[in-house]
Amino acid sequence: MFERVKVVGHGRVGSAIAARLFERGIAVGPVRDDQADLVLLCVPDSAIRDVAAGIEPGPWVAHVSGATPLAALDPHTRRFSVHPLQTFTRARGAEQLDGAWAAVTAEDDAARNQAIWLAEVLGLRPFEIRDESRNLYHAGAAIASNYLVTLFRAASRLFDAAGAPSEALLPLMRRTIDNGFELTGPIARGDRSTVDAHLAALRAHAPELETMYRALAEVTAG
Repeated sequence: MFERVKVVGHGRVGSAIAARLFERGIAVGPVRDDQADLVLLCVPDSAIRDVAAGIEPGPWVAHVSGATPLAALDPHTRRFSVHPLQTFTRARGAEQLDGAWAAVTAEDDAARNQAIWLAEVLGLRPFEIRDESRNLYHAGAAIASNYLVTLFRAASRLFDAAGAPSEALLPLMRRTIDNGFELTGPIARGDRSTVDAHLAALRAHAPELETMYRALAEVTAG
């Protein structure tokens, strides 16, 4: 549906998206706003409102933020958002989009059709999210991605302190995902004595992690 797309912002997400659009034969080179069918904002969330306000009304305008409401694209009425539910790195290219899901938010059928089309062209699997549910959705995404990094770093610190190789954690974490997140370990077994032993070890060697362990144990057991 879009033949000419102006991608604004070429960070980790914008560069992958621009590369994929180019692969699909869509013009993404230097294009003026008034020449584009779509102006796609791949800028930091805090910049979306100001960048959108500087675009002359006419083309479709969209953003790729997970938490930002569509109102940030005012005054544009032909608007939508497509949030790739994926983590990106500059070390890789458009293949990072392959098979990932995407949250689509639109205010009418025309916008919804455009958003779904764009998601599918990018190689994403679209699903709809209501504008008012974006922060709840994005919080879930942050827990799944950002806090996985936090957990790996915390576990690595304990492995380092114990003299164990932190890279040994990676197959364990991957297998947990491959096993459909089936819970194993002391909490699953109801082994309170082992949990208490963990807490004692943390208190002695990494007290800054004790609160995190307690909170996670409570949520896991609940």
